[in-house]
Amino acid sequence: MDISKYLPDFIKKIPTHMDFDGQKRAERHFQIIIILFSVVGFTWGYICQQFSQTMYILIAGFTVSCLLTLPPWPMYRRKPLNWQKARAEVEDVGSSGSTSSPPSSAQKSKKKK
Repeated sequence: MDISKYLPDFIKKIPTHMDFDGQKRAERHFQIIIILFSVVGFTWGYICQQFSQTMYILIAGFTVSCLLTLPPWPMYRRKPLNWQKARAEVEDVGSSGSTSSPPSSAQKSKKKK
């Protein structure tokens, strides 16, 4: 079932891709944010002697990192790949006008003899 035909045009035009370099940068940003919030959360929780404070800060860091790295923001779509064009399928037309199929193993063995 394809629901895209029921969506308005402005929603269909929202980009949903991220290039390979953007994926690398998003992963790196995610790691930096999580580590930074983990260190700050652990330090603050240790000072306050409250593990819950550590968890709140870590959850906030996870939320921030998800908001910054999961959507395909334009900063993650700067270097798109140029894919090669698909090769057109070449069909051999025989004398009868129909397409010929590759030779079978029986036909190959006849040619060898």
